[in-house]
Amino acid sequence: MQTFTDMYAAQPFWVWLALGVVLLAVEAAFSTEWLLWPAVSAGVVAVMTALGLRLGFGVEVLIFGVLTVVLTVASRRLIQRVNPDDHPDINARDIRLVGERARVTHAFVDGRGRVFVSGAEWSAEIEGAAPAVGESVIVEDASGSRLKVRLA
Repeated sequence: MQTFTDMYAAQPFWVWLALGVVLLAVEAAFSTEWLLWPAVSAGVVAVMTALGLRLGFGVEVLIFGVLTVVLTVASRRLIQRVNPDDHPDINARDIRLVGERARVTHAFVDGRGRVFVSGAEWSAEIEGAAPAVGESVIVEDASGSRLKVRLA
């Protein structure tokens, strides 16, 4: 503990910067989505101390805590406004394919074939007339690794 207090007394910038870097590294490694703003807050306090604004450890911890809460709440509100829940998850690739045009790569037999869409080949099924190889179809639904398509 004495080493920490000596380091803080000599140069508080490095203590806050180290805290910010550690929090950012943990966030990058585990993608928790909760440690980004504390890392930014630690960086802001580090810059404050580097500029010579030394308010004491207690006040700096208070600034760090208030900044963390304010930035976290503000970012959550911004994310909800920019990306409402009615939009599909950007990581749900199969759901994003709905409405896309696909090209038939393997002939449909008994309503099942293969299509190429969004840079990949997918298993597909169709009701009704089977399209020929090379024809375009539209993706109507996605369930697992199989797409439901219709004629374009």
